[in-house]
Amino acid sequence: MNRTYTGSSGAGRGAGGTAAGGANPPSPRSRNAALVLDLLRTASMASTAGERGISRLELAEGTGLTPQAVSKITARLRTDGLVTEAGHRASTGGKPRTVLRLVPGAGYAVGLHLDRDELRAVLCDLTGAVVAERRAPLDLGAGAEAVVAGAAREVTALTAEGAPAGNSVPVLGVGVALPGPLDHLRGVLHRVTGFPEWDGFPLRDALAGRLGTPVVVDKDTNAAALGLALGGAAGDAAASFAYLHLGTGLGAGLVLGGALYRGARTGAGEFGHQVLRLDGPPCGCGDRGCVEALCLAAVGRGEMAEAARVLGVGAANLAGLLDIDLVLLGGRTVTAHPDAFVRGVGAVLAARARREGAPEAVPVRIAPGGARGVAEGAAQLLLAPLFGRAELR
Repeated sequence: MNRTYTGSSGAGRGAGGTAAGGANPPSPRSRNAALVLDLLRTASMASTAGERGISRLELAEGTGLTPQAVSKITARLRTDGLVTEAGHRASTGGKPRTVLRLVPGAGYAVGLHLDRDELRAVLCDLTGAVVAERRAPLDLGAGAEAVVAGAAREVTALTAEGAPAGNSVPVLGVGVALPGPLDHLRGVLHRVTGFPEWDGFPLRDALAGRLGTPVVVDKDTNAAALGLALGGAAGDAAASFAYLHLGTGLGAGLVLGGALYRGARTGAGEFGHQVLRLDGPPCGCGDRGCVEALCLAAVGRGEMAEAARVLGVGAANLAGLLDIDLVLLGGRTVTAHPDAFVRGVGAVLAARARREGAPEAVPVRIAPGGARGVAEGAAQLLLAPLFGRAELR
């Protein structure tokens, strides 16, 4: 099936820096190169012992490019070290076809998840596979200087750990995911719920200045949703789903019609601050009776069934508003009690479907990726544009 490109590759934004002294990785120089790279990556991720690559003819058929264009692009990608030959495929008449494969270690992206009390960092190769990981305690209220310094130390240590003996790691950049609200285009934080002192802090520029490498900043829920969409968690590439993240806070990442939806001001997905009870307990956002406050209060009492019910009410409101196909649940609280949350949220959505006479309820599943799903999604903030997936950014 031919692939249609709908955004720029963005590779120039992600290449050209390194977090730990590594060599600058080469970058593709055209939209067509991104198409070819994406198909090579897909083939690499789906490869078996007998099928280790993809031929130039198959690349032409899959991208809609001419064989001549593919030959030029792959020659350049081989020179850049992104692609290599992987043997020959048996002939069905004529010369055996040379097959090509992506070189996963030609470049890496760091995914950094800054939670309110914990830092998690992963180093991912070009296929998105995690090759190194670090965790450390974090106090988001300790002040910008302390948090940025700690994050820079962990990224530097991570790239050193992931480097082959005697070599440096070619790092495309660092994707940072943390609680919102924030401006992902400028990499500037707004009034992070519970930490208003971060309002207006230029996190992207501050961290990039310390590391000497490109940095992209986004909300934790958006990063996780991006990773899930690229990984096919919803099945249909054009599906609409909500990723609900319950950990130290509560938020949502929205993928609508196959595209990550941030809103005009990056404000979409502030799911935790929809008010369910006008006279409810105070929330860190300044309102009362928010779904986040009600959920976290129930979790604090050890009442997971009640927390799941409240989360289900919020999810049902979202499903009714956006007509989504799927609800995915994640975050440390959910992953610690997966059955309780799937059952509780699913029961509320099923009851809504019965009231409305819908043929079936919106399905509820635990998001793949576990505790490091946000960090892996943060790495995709750098990797997705390299493979022409900028439409998900």
